[in-house]
Amino acid sequence: MHVPLFDMTRQYDTLKSEILQAIDGVFRSGKLIMGENVKQFEREVCDYLNVKHAIGVGNGSDALYIAAKAIGIGDGDYVITTPFTFFATVSCITRNGAVPVFADIDRKSFNIDLDRVEEILTTHPNREKIKAVIPVHLFGRTVDLERLEKIKRNYGVKILEDCAQSIGSKWVYSDGTIRKSGTVGDASILSFFPTKNLGAYGDGGMILTNNDDTNDFCRVFRVHGAKVKYFHEMEGINSRLDEIQAAVLRIKLKYLDEYHEKRIKIARNYTEMINSLSIEFLETPRVTGDFTCIFHQYVVKVKAGHRDRLREYLKTRGVETAVYYPLGMHRQKCFSRFGSKILENTDQACQEVLALPIFPEISITEVEYVVKCIGEYFKEARKC
Repeated sequence: MHVPLFDMTRQYDTLKSEILQAIDGVFRSGKLIMGENVKQFEREVCDYLNVKHAIGVGNGSDALYIAAKAIGIGDGDYVITTPFTFFATVSCITRNGAVPVFADIDRKSFNIDLDRVEEILTTHPNREKIKAVIPVHLFGRTVDLERLEKIKRNYGVKILEDCAQSIGSKWVYSDGTIRKSGTVGDASILSFFPTKNLGAYGDGGMILTNNDDTNDFCRVFRVHGAKVKYFHEMEGINSRLDEIQAAVLRIKLKYLDEYHEKRIKIARNYTEMINSLSIEFLETPRVTGDFTCIFHQYVVKVKAGHRDRLREYLKTRGVETAVYYPLGMHRQKCFSRFGSKILENTDQACQEVLALPIFPEISITEVEYVVKCIGEYFKEARKC
């Protein structure tokens, strides 16, 4: 059996008639850039997340770069972020002339450890230059939004939420209030890369904010810095969500919560089945039904040096897996000028994490097969 890590064709088969009709409508409109679909999609995302402004851009990396600039991150500033993330989370800091400060992650959630964030804010030798914190809601698991808001208030820092993997994930506050990721930062970003929970059929990204000035800046910056065509107020860039992608995303957005529910159910099946094997070297993620994690990825920890061997074995059995991420950003060559230090939890995660196949259309038979293959590997490993 072949089990893909991700398979967009199954979802396309169920949405094909809607998508083809929408794309045909775009072509017939004659408006391929910055048309009505982009405007409507921006409004629909605002309604879905309960934010004031949504600005469509070319991709998630541009969204981070523009949003960081919009909230004032610039030359000489210091910005706290996680080292266990995709490159763009950190490059948006350096591209704006600022210095990344890495806070280690929490062992269980893989998200930035907010205790370490506060420690840096109070003890870092350049703490007075710390402008912002960029948390990442990794693998679809929400960082503590209530505490993020307290950090913002208590230390006077900006918050830029990286929600590339978490659109629709939630946090339950101590008073029972429920808020979604992307709604508490001075700005937040989304990615619509095809493998995301809300994925386009190409690149796409979005900036979210409740601040009117931030919104105005982003809208001008994404079109070469011009409010009026050919009259440029700033040195902006060309980064626009196109009409075809917006049309596709509008269709998928209608089904997003349904997709999340399916992912959570799949994750629960994985966790229950794997835990029933009682494998001491395998740690599964916690699964709840409240959308605090919407499982963009289902990531297990494989200990005692078994990760790469298990991955190779699963490959021979037709099961695709991935490692997110094999090397922390604090150890990347391109960021070596900022100094590399030991971040124990991040370094350990890079040696242990393994993403198993998960997407809304994966079958229970495929999940059972993946778990069966995992069990077979460890059964053989115990004999060695």
